[in-house]
Amino acid sequence: MASPHILLFPFMAKGHVIPLLQLARLLLRHGATVTVLTTPGNRSFICNALPSTAISVVDIPFPENISGIPPGVESTDKLPDISLWVPFAVATKLMQPQFEKVLESLLPTVSFIITDDFLSWTLDSANKYGVPRFVFFALGTFSISLTIAIARRRFVEEREGSSEMVNATDFPWIKIKREDVDPLLIDPKFVGTDYHNFFSENIESSSRSQGVVMNSFSEFEAVYVDKWNSTFGPKMWCVGPFCLAEEKKVRPKNHPKAQATIQWLDQMEERGERVLYVAFGTQIEISPEQFEEIKTGLEKSDVNFFWVVRRNESQLEDGFEERVRKRGIVVREWVDQREILEHGAVDGFLSQCGWTSVMESICAKVPILAFPAMWHHPLNAILLAEELRVGLRVESSDGFVRGESLAAAAKVLMVGEMGKEVRKNAAELGGAAVCAVEEGGSSWRSLKQLLSEFGQTRNA
Repeated sequence: MASPHILLFPFMAKGHVIPLLQLARLLLRHGATVTVLTTPGNRSFICNALPSTAISVVDIPFPENISGIPPGVESTDKLPDISLWVPFAVATKLMQPQFEKVLESLLPTVSFIITDDFLSWTLDSANKYGVPRFVFFALGTFSISLTIAIARRRFVEEREGSSEMVNATDFPWIKIKREDVDPLLIDPKFVGTDYHNFFSENIESSSRSQGVVMNSFSEFEAVYVDKWNSTFGPKMWCVGPFCLAEEKKVRPKNHPKAQATIQWLDQMEERGERVLYVAFGTQIEISPEQFEEIKTGLEKSDVNFFWVVRRNESQLEDGFEERVRKRGIVVREWVDQREILEHGAVDGFLSQCGWTSVMESICAKVPILAFPAMWHHPLNAILLAEELRVGLRVESSDGFVRGESLAAAAKVLMVGEMGKEVRKNAAELGGAAVCAVEEGGSSWRSLKQLLSEFGQTRNA
């Protein structure tokens, strides 16, 4: 019998592309034929991420002459301003004719497609050609379930002390501060805006798709997967963590060709020191005021830290690096996040709580110090700190964190009793994650069933 042929189409953002490339490797393990669809500007990144594999890469042109989007920009990390994110995403619909040509012409014929939820228009194309469409969400089951429940007005608002709370009626045991909910979901002023319409279209399209493929594993979010399948739908398939599709990199300690930053971690490990990894992703814009507070917090915390900044920050020219040089390093170059998290010296992760980072940290058995920035990140922080207790959350007010709060939370995570507890829990869930993707594990069985049910070759 011919192997199933799966077409993957990620949204053009690194945090969406990377997980689907990892999923491609998992599909290969199960004997599937895999094609990844992208644009010319993203092709080299994808090909470089898939060396020595049998995965095919096909590109179709990204739309031109989109208002506000400079020519040649084909990934959200290159947008000059985050306000252009929605126009960029909406513009992808202009790719539909070329997408359909690919869908029609690929051989062997495509068994089913997995496309990003931001590419909602791909459902119409899939239906046109009789191809099942599965949705990929670049977030977890907990977050997407709460988001859709609130978006469908399945919530009540109440006051608890000085905080305004949102209680999703499908999850009565979970109390959420109003500031932790994306204003798009609860503020009437967003109704009718491009942002709101785009989000609503994605939810509606997802609900009519064949199923949802998640970068998660049932042991991590079992309660919420069951709730999704019984209340929302379509069926959710947890087949991750995707990052475990890639083999661990084995590198000798203090290798002369290693990055200087890795050598710094090697030296910290040799001294028996434990390090807090600090990184906030590629899409988060940190205000100058918040940046100063992060500096203050790390300096006052007295913990060792490895801080990745996106650019040559002028705010670091005040002697900060010299003052902390015995226990902290500021990194301005690209680093392999998974390699950092799996380093023996790293024992905590100060993170914005993007879902890919969450999965990588759990798989490395590293507890998270949650510093949620926007979008679904605060909901991920609630899952980690309150529901699963595999991390702690930095205290904030209206999303702003003071240096003193950061310093206190960092100390608790790295040397406190609560830190020991969440580290133990993270280690247990990390072990469960590895088991999930191994043969016979929950995610392995789920992916095998998905391919069995929908992987049959269609007639051309």
